[in-house]
Amino acid sequence: MSEAPKEKKSVYREADALARNILSRIVRTSLTVGGLIPVVGGVVSMPLPGPFGLPVAIVGLMMVLRGSFRAKREFLRFQNRHPRFVRPLRRLLRRDPEFVPFAWQQSLRIERLILPKRFRFLVKSRKKTKARRKTAA
Repeated sequence: MSEAPKEKKSVYREADALARNILSRIVRTSLTVGGLIPVVGGVVSMPLPGPFGLPVAIVGLMMVLRGSFRAKREFLRFQNRHPRFVRPLRRLLRRDPEFVPFAWQQSLRIERLILPKRFRFLVKSRKKTKARRKTAA
């Protein structure tokens, strides 16, 4: 006769739970501290030429938010107070962020903020490009 393999039952041990708790605290603390370094580096490099400040700061913010419950709570509180300011940042913090649509939307917002209506060119250029694609296809 063939016997069915016996299933291993996991045994709860107090020492294992304590080790998991300590390890998770170490990981969360290292994520928080490791995330603060890119945030500070990104903020410092924002005034410098080049687009490196904001992406570095966002990567650091992602690390901090994954590692700290308190930072998550404060971030959500800030989001509830200022949803229009935080919405673009939340789009970049998603699991699979879409950078091209985000960059396009931000450039439209900046154009609307800076230029008068008669000098805006991004929407017009996009419509012209779409019209050319339709005629070529």
